[in-house]
Amino acid sequence: MTTLAEATPAAPAHTQGLGDENSIWFKLTALQRGNEQNPMATLMHLAERYGGVIRVNMGTEAVVFLTEPDHFKRVLVTKVDDYIKYFDGLKPIFGKSMITHDGALWQKVRMPQQPAFHPDMFAEYIPYFLVAIRAKMDLWAGLAKSGDSFEMVEQTWTLAADMICKALFDRDMPFNPHVVFKCVKTYTDVMNHKQVRLKKVHGSDDFEIAEDDTAKAMEVWANVPAEVMAANPREARERTLLTMIDAAVADPSFPEFDRQQAIDELKQYLWAGTETTALTLAWALYQTSKNPEMAARIREEGQQVYGDREPTSADYGSLVFTRAVIQETMRLYPPIWGLIRVATKEDEIGGKRILPGDRVVLFAYGTHHSPKYWEDPETFKPERFMGEAAKKRKPYTYIPLGGGKRSCIGGAMSQVENTLALSILLRRFRLEYTGIEPPGLTATVTLTPKAGLHFKVHELG
Repeated sequence: MTTLAEATPAAPAHTQGLGDENSIWFKLTALQRGNEQNPMATLMHLAERYGGVIRVNMGTEAVVFLTEPDHFKRVLVTKVDDYIKYFDGLKPIFGKSMITHDGALWQKVRMPQQPAFHPDMFAEYIPYFLVAIRAKMDLWAGLAKSGDSFEMVEQTWTLAADMICKALFDRDMPFNPHVVFKCVKTYTDVMNHKQVRLKKVHGSDDFEIAEDDTAKAMEVWANVPAEVMAANPREARERTLLTMIDAAVADPSFPEFDRQQAIDELKQYLWAGTETTALTLAWALYQTSKNPEMAARIREEGQQVYGDREPTSADYGSLVFTRAVIQETMRLYPPIWGLIRVATKEDEIGGKRILPGDRVVLFAYGTHHSPKYWEDPETFKPERFMGEAAKKRKPYTYIPLGGGKRSCIGGAMSQVENTLALSILLRRFRLEYTGIEPPGLTATVTLTPKAGLHFKVHELG
């Protein structure tokens, strides 16, 4: 088990780029000053006042915010090769994984992993998702008896990590997920980076490692993928994402895919894939706790579709309302609230000039909340994603996990995980939200609840 206490002090390499004052993630923390409860409101106001293309001066550079779906399509599809991913701040987390590459190398690295996310594979994964969900229900049963409150994002993060380890890697988690969750949160909160940056500015090469220090968190995180790879297989399955990655490492015609590449690929699934799934499920549980009639409808749908047995892949398509709740959750709380690209060529969008090197932010949250594209956009309405209403939606008004060829490789699998988890958990438990109202938002790399989402759980009779 990895613990913060056991981790060795981080070398300076683990702090390279953290909290760099030139990082766009660091600069975007200025949004918190406009509206502490919802920093997105500042950008929403600018979009309403100045239109779909907004050039904002942030420190030493201008950042261009795009808020129109046609502009999203231009950047993500039409001119995709002219807008590369913004990698600064990602490499300390993901190393040289495909999330930090573009172009031919990105395609080459992604290719051997793509089959693991074909919909035909989901039937093989679902039994392992269910094992992880059952373990979480056992824990919640104990919390129901004790009456203790808990923070939901931590609960859903540890569940998502367990599902990924079991389904994709054929491993039980060889690490303490609660410790690793805290490390992820330490880095994701970009304001923590300022302390690291100030040490550099004052010329200090020594990093005193405290338990909540960003550098220490990164050291713990760096050890996790190797621990997963070294752990004993659960069943020695022949076809998993990990076996596909191992095959790429063993392929002499693929020298780029060495052991370090394999470790880095695991990082993106254990961090990015886990966090986006966890945030969506946590927000969905919050919304259904505030709308008990929706929770009741989810329970009824589960009873009708799979009754007293466990759900299978064949049942997923019939959980129409539950799936719509997950999709509406990602509209209100897109886990990736803004996609950042860097222009490589001069362009014109919405009559505004885009220069090579400009940081371009596709403001997904703004479009998701725009009354131009969504009726009563601040109201939680899962029916938007059902029947005819879903068919009428304008393309690129909904991009919670990106779009085009760089859309999230595990996006479809995440919806399966969350739909099944939401259905099963709500059939056994009633969630009571005990946190502040409204929860408030923090916009760093992802969109997270400002003070967490605190709950008590009650077992249904």
